[in-house]
Amino acid sequence: MDDRRPFQMLPAAIRSAAAWSAAVILFITVAGFAVFVMVELRAATIPMLIALLATALLYPVMPWLVRHGVKRGVAAGLTCTILVLAVTGGIALLVNSLVNSAPQIASGLQQAGDRIASWLGPFGDKIQYALKESSGSGSTLVDSLANGVLSGLGLVTQLLTGGVLSLALVFFFLRDGHRFGDAMHELIPGRHSETVIACGQQAFTAMAGFMRGTTLIALIDATFISIGLLVLGVPGAAGLGALVFMGAYIPFVGAFLSGTVAVLVALANGGLGTALWALGVVLAVQAIEGNILQPLIQSRTVELHPATIMIAVVAGSGIAGIIGALLAVPVSAAGLGVVSVLRGEADSPGLPGGRRKRHRLES
Repeated sequence: MDDRRPFQMLPAAIRSAAAWSAAVILFITVAGFAVFVMVELRAATIPMLIALLATALLYPVMPWLVRHGVKRGVAAGLTCTILVLAVTGGIALLVNSLVNSAPQIASGLQQAGDRIASWLGPFGDKIQYALKESSGSGSTLVDSLANGVLSGLGLVTQLLTGGVLSLALVFFFLRDGHRFGDAMHELIPGRHSETVIACGQQAFTAMAGFMRGTTLIALIDATFISIGLLVLGVPGAAGLGALVFMGAYIPFVGAFLSGTVAVLVALANGGLGTALWALGVVLAVQAIEGNILQPLIQSRTVELHPATIMIAVVAGSGIAGIIGALLAVPVSAAGLGVVSVLRGEADSPGLPGGRRKRHRLES
């Protein structure tokens, strides 16, 4: 009679596969529960994530102000004031550009649908119908936006509440971020606190790199594409440039959609030759971005494979819509930074919240 326990009677390969399967199932369950909690508490989690991204973008201002004798509370208040002015001004410029260009863009999409339909026959009729339904006339688009604002007071209230909460969190993160390391040492005694601190710093570094790099790249892309469209005489170039700027924060998908709209508007207003020139401008700017700007600006901070980025964007949009698509890549980059620390591949970057000396994780 075999006195071994049942699991010991199985081959070693099956036992190993079962252990790994259990670990994977446990990981997926915990990750799924965490995502569920974040979605259910999105009224708090989304403002917190936005505040972390804003803090990562603005934090370099704090040491400069403190070195010049400004107290941390005052420096955080000044930085938040600059943030409010910059965001308000940027949104005003973007909305003004889009609203003023909306009739021209919508009319251009309609005309592009007519041209494509005439070229492709019955199949083109379906494309024309899709473009007509998606764009509508300029006046209808503006009226829809106005009616949406008037009828969406609840959504506006939520946005304002989330904005105020995000701004308050940015202030506290900027003012008290340097205490993160001491707080972790008090909460988690021993060597584990060093690991938590290093993970937090590496995640912060990844988010900061994404925000600064993407903002700079978006500004460069929008500027050069807008200049190219203006030279070609494409109407609504300012609004199209605004679309390019916003689309840059959603990798691949945003660039594709904004570039497609620009080419279609050029096709409608200048013919096939102008559309091909506009396509050349968009492709040239995207090529410069992919081969020069991104490796130069983001290679040291955000090292995500393109397939990982696309999966993250799709998953984020499925979980939380456009906000999820915007937050998917920086959150994934932060997660990758944490994994690199846990594997012993990264040092503490010396960002806010750490000790003055650099810590190397013990393997």
